[in-house]
Amino acid sequence: MDYDPEGGAINVRFLQADSQRAHFIVQNFNLETANSLRRVMLAEIPTLAVDVVEVMDNTSVLADEFVCHRLGLIPLSARGVDDLLYSRDCDCEGYCDQCSVVLTLNAKCTGSEIMKVFARDLVIESNRPNDEVGRPVITDAEGTGSCIVKLRRGQAIHMRCIAKKGIAKEHAKWAPSAAIGFEYDPANKLHHLDYWHEEDAEKEWPKDNDRINLDGGPPNPDEPFDYTAAPTRFFYDVETVGGLDPDQIVIEGIKTLQTKLAGIINELSGGAPDGDFAGAQSPTLNGAGFGGQDAGYTTPGYGGASQWGGAGAAGGTTPYGATPYGQSW
Repeated sequence: MDYDPEGGAINVRFLQADSQRAHFIVQNFNLETANSLRRVMLAEIPTLAVDVVEVMDNTSVLADEFVCHRLGLIPLSARGVDDLLYSRDCDCEGYCDQCSVVLTLNAKCTGSEIMKVFARDLVIESNRPNDEVGRPVITDAEGTGSCIVKLRRGQAIHMRCIAKKGIAKEHAKWAPSAAIGFEYDPANKLHHLDYWHEEDAEKEWPKDNDRINLDGGPPNPDEPFDYTAAPTRFFYDVETVGGLDPDQIVIEGIKTLQTKLAGIINELSGGAPDGDFAGAQSPTLNGAGFGGQDAGYTTPGYGGASQWGGAGAAGGTTPYGATPYGQSW
């Protein structure tokens, strides 16, 4: 869609887009939805990361736990991760080809010089639903990837890494993005920020004039302040860790947000096509809940009466016999 700064339809303008980051503006949006999209892109997009490590051998200077933590933070390709199941949804005992990707790290230093073990040394040994998912992300010019550990002569490392599907809400290792920039008022026209300063806020807080110009230009000091103004233009800067392309992060974020909202609407409407409320209810809504027989409804399983005797009348019994408190006071 063409960029329409004055129109009413939601539209997008890209300022930069490549395999590492996407910098764009969303126009005619509202703050609540824009921030929700940012939070979903940060924490609720499924990716792949090493979750379980089986240590067969480790004679390096690093402890097992330290190496396992480093392995969990190595970015793996999440392209096609939808073809994998969450481990909690799989019927297997621990892991299988349907819910995980298994990688092996096996290296030993036999020379006199220190040997570095990189992400490129992770070898995939399991069957995968596609050729991309689970592949270690290599973006550096040397083609080595992240350094995992250094080995001296005679030292070795042998580990089996089980990568599983997850989201950053569960652990940061599943985060698809290194950072997501978010800005909606570069000139602070709305006065949502109170700049702390020593002498002159204008000098101590430099402004991004490019963004200010894209946001309609600098504020007019003679213009009266509009207390009802709301932001409608939002700057996003999505930077990927390499598992997903920036455009995929944005698209998956929109899909995830739509799914969450659809679920809420479905629960509120009870899934009924006519819109009648038939979903989850509180205990006292529409006659459900607690009360005796006289109220016309009962708590399921209890019938409004004591399980040890009558319906609460004097002379009811306890499980050990007649109560001595059968008379009225």
